[in-house]
Amino acid sequence: MSQYESSVKLIPYSQEKVYAKLEDLNNLEQIKGRIPEDKIKDFTYNRDEATVEIPKLGKVTIRVVEREEPKCIKFEAVGSPVPANLWIQVIPDGPEASKMRVVAKIEVNFMLRGMIEKPVKEGLEKIAEGLSQIQY
Repeated sequence: MSQYESSVKLIPYSQEKVYAKLEDLNNLEQIKGRIPEDKIKDFTYNRDEATVEIPKLGKVTIRVVEREEPKCIKFEAVGSPVPANLWIQVIPDGPEASKMRVVAKIEVNFMLRGMIEKPVKEGLEKIAEGLSQIQY
């Protein structure tokens, strides 16, 4: 498996507030309107999983597989063309601030690794950036 990481994002909210918002996928309602409709379709979610249809890729579901309160939420991709896992890590940065990083592990062969590295890293950066701008 290849591992990819976003840069660390500073968030002006406590680790507990950030974790509480991110661990329940029902809170995706707040960002639903920010996602361009040409990028994804049929966005549905509940507490433990979210499903989207991505043009050229198909329907993909991410499911929460582990919660380590208040520091990490682990997801797995279901219906993805390749096995993949995603983590959102949150660490304290003082009493009213935290740092967050998004990590993905994707199982791809050596030939594909070079082709997907840049888009995966860009995607992780966009996810991390979006998550860092939420009102927690």
